Amino acid sequence: MTIEQHIEELRAELRNSVDMDERRQIEGELVLAQAECDVIWAEQDGRVSAEPPF
Repeated sequence: MTIEQHIEELRAELRNSVDMDERRQIEGELVLAQAECDVIWAEQDGRVSAEPPF
């Protein structure tokens, strides 16, 4: 599963969730997945380096 697919599944779960605790958990997972996707794109675009700093 790609990160984009994971994000779409989380969005679908969030739309269908009625329990507030579950919504908070899904929202947290969605924020992390979106941040991970942003980092991946930044690495691919050369905006950040995947190498650790020295």
